[in-house]
Amino acid sequence: NISGALCISKAWPGMARTIYNDHKRFLETYLTPYPGFFFTGDGVYRTSEGYYQLTGRLDDIINISGHRLGTAEVEDVVNHHVAVAESAVIGYPHEIKGEGKMFAFLPLLSYVFVVLKEDTGYTQETLSADLRELISKKIAKYAAPEYIQVTRAG
Repeated sequence: NISGALCISKAWPGMARTIYNDHKRFLETYLTPYPGFFFTGDGVYRTSEGYYQLTGRLDDIINISGHRLGTAEVEDVVNHHVAVAESAVIGYPHEIKGEGKMFAFLPLLSYVFVVLKEDTGYTQETLSADLRELISKKIAKYAAPEYIQVTRAG
């Protein structure tokens, strides 16, 4: 059982070879962090049985009220709720609460997309309240998302 960066040791046919008009950036981003390996940018967890689970982008960071927060960190907390099948978290522009490189001119809030498990009995309102409370306890109050969009599986 170990977590780390997903890196690939051998080239494959569909592998990127450069970034248009910025080959230096390609080298710095994908080949320099782990010499001899292609760094995918993803985190990974390998089980003791040898199975791999992608844990999210390692560079997917949003800035909320001056706090740097990984979207995978919030998704992990959300996914522990009994009614959640899966989730995704993105930064959402806001004029006061923070800023991120994706929207360098605008601050960010987090926006959570949730797929609800079947037959849970949760409504949008009750699940949203539960998730805000859970994120506030497990991470911090500032990390509680302003927006939570819930959809049902299937």
